[in-house]
This record gives sequence, C-alpha cells and structure tokens, in this order.
Amino acid sequence: MANRTATIETSKGTIVFELSEDLAPVTTANFIGLAESKFYDGLNFHRVEPGFVIQGGCPNGTGTGSSSKKIPLEVTPNLKHNRAGAVAMARSQDPNSASCQFYITLGPASFLDMNYAVFGYVTSGQDVVDSIRIGDKISSITIN
Repeated sequence: MANRTATIETSKGTIVFELSEDLAPVTTANFIGLAESKFYDGLNFHRVEPGFVIQGGCPNGTGTGSSSKKIPLEVTPNLKHNRAGAVAMARSQDPNSASCQFYITLGPASFLDMNYAVFGYVTSGQDVVDSIRIGDKISSITIN
C-alpha cells in the first residue's frame, strides 16, 4: 500500500506531507483519525522557534492541551529529523504522552532523533511552513 498524504490548509497557504504509514503506523493512524474527525480545523500554530520548528494542534491554543487519547512513542532509525520539513509528534516529558500536537522542522534537528516520533515529510509548501507565525490558523487537514 502506498503512503497517503496530508494536506494542511493554513491562513498562509497549503502544506502537503507524505505520511510514513509503513514505518509509523500507530502515529499516522492517530493523526489521520484526528484530521478526519476535523479535530484540527480552526486550531492555531502556538509555537514558532526560528530555525527549529513550528508547532500546532493544541485544542487550547497554548501547548497545554491534548486529545482524549495518548499514543506510545514510535521511533525508527529510518525516520529522522535530518532536514527541514520533518513532521513529528510533540509530547511532554513522558515518552508515551503524544496526543494531538505536532511540529514541522525548519531545519535539521538530529538531537530529536529516536526521542520524538517523526511520521512524515513535507513534499510541497515548505515555503508556507517557513512563513508560519504564532497565531496562524489551521483551516483544515485532509487525508488523500
């Protein structure tokens, strides 16, 4: 089965990324379920760290919220934070606390490898990722 893509419509434009369903099945299934239930629609990007990451998907808009479900840390040496455009799950100190918040890297961040679950890579719209600022909105996420 070919991996599907996620299309994030934002207030700044469109970001498309390929989901690594083959290598991160639990993480991608969680993200797909949230996207298909419209969980992300209208949420904002609450964190922007220049040269590092943009982060969104918090229902509170602050980085403090989660969905009703937590997923286990799912990592593989084949999915790395080796470039801009890696899409991964944010979490608290507990490795098994990822829920709904995700981030997209703005550059390589190899120190995160094997500690945070990468589950896809941007295939178009990295210029949009680079333009995101705190408060910019996620209009919708569709799975193709």
